[in-house]
Amino acid sequence: MPHASTTVARLAPVPPALPRSPLLSWLAVTAVTLGIFSIVTTEILPIGLLTAIGADFRVSDGTAGLMMTLPGILAAVAAPAVTVATARIDRRSMLCALTLLLALADVLAAAAPAYWLVLASRVLVGVTIGGYWSIAAGLADRLVRPGAVPRATAVIFSAVPLGSVLGVPAGTFLGDRAGWRAAFLAMAVLTTAVLVMLMLLLPALPAVRITRLGVLRAMVRGVHTRFTLLLTFLIVLAHFGAYTYVTPFLQHVTHAGPGLITGFLLAYGAAGILGNFLGGAALARHPHATFAAAACALATATVLLPVLGHGTTGALALLLLWGIAYGAVPVCSQTWFTRSAPHAPEAASVLFTASFQATIALGALAGGVVVDRTSPSAVMTLGGTAAALAAAAVWLHFARRPQWPAGS
Repeated sequence: MPHASTTVARLAPVPPALPRSPLLSWLAVTAVTLGIFSIVTTEILPIGLLTAIGADFRVSDGTAGLMMTLPGILAAVAAPAVTVATARIDRRSMLCALTLLLALADVLAAAAPAYWLVLASRVLVGVTIGGYWSIAAGLADRLVRPGAVPRATAVIFSAVPLGSVLGVPAGTFLGDRAGWRAAFLAMAVLTTAVLVMLMLLLPALPAVRITRLGVLRAMVRGVHTRFTLLLTFLIVLAHFGAYTYVTPFLQHVTHAGPGLITGFLLAYGAAGILGNFLGGAALARHPHATFAAAACALATATVLLPVLGHGTTGALALLLLWGIAYGAVPVCSQTWFTRSAPHAPEAASVLFTASFQATIALGALAGGVVVDRTSPSAVMTLGGTAAALAAAAVWLHFARRPQWPAGS
């Protein structure tokens, strides 16, 4: 792995910032985490409202799934484009601008009189995801003292399962009672509050390195990065190809009502929080075993859902297993990318964001095609197959006896 001086162009040295109290540092971490929470919740909110939105605009579940596909496509493009184009701009200013864009997207979705305007709002969501994630995912070391960086990173990534445990069930609950537009309007209010927090709590974050396209090309040539891209593709394809259509599955196979579905999604998200911290704790010593365990558990849950998911007990148990498994996936993927390029953390975050979001789009699109032509049960089975292939890819990487680059 080339040294940082050959892969990342640095700006002139930045004068050291004035010391901040631990309280202010952790409040800044909290603000960044809430920003990711708002993004994750807005991104996956249509999962709980898919049927209602489709019925309102008279489109099929597969067509409604485009609300998940578009943000992923745009985020995959925006991650490298926004990061490279704004490399010299203060990262605090970028996070605030992207949060404002997210609030505008939520307002547009809530007020949209036609489905194409909802899709337009999802384009804005995609740009926000790509830019915000690429900056925020590797920001912990600039907000807290060195000894607290691992804990701060875990807190930031906890926003992913929190979006499932709190955001999606709450949005689904509100949508069931006040209409799906109310859920997006509530997200606009929350996102505006997060914008105020970022403006007040984040310190100045001047750019300290420039991530060029050449850096990304150099990373992709590495065998570890290529394996990480493959793993991320397979596991995210498995998850979002199936989870995007979990509400139709619970409605048509489990025969669950709106209230029960909200409870199921809440339980799934709570399990995801547990999986996030379990995965984060195990990764340092067992990177292969942790990723493989998550893939195997996800495969088991999705393959068995069509068999055991006809009853509420079986469906709930498998959703809990699924939640624990997927809760570990984002931190596993990000950690593998960082280990593959320890001297270029922002570039690693860009590749993580781009690959993750591109696969979310592909997974939602592929799942939509399958669910419109077959059934939600078939989507679950195919998702389990992709997750099993991810577990096999982890074993293949381990069998090569890899040596991670120095510094990882």
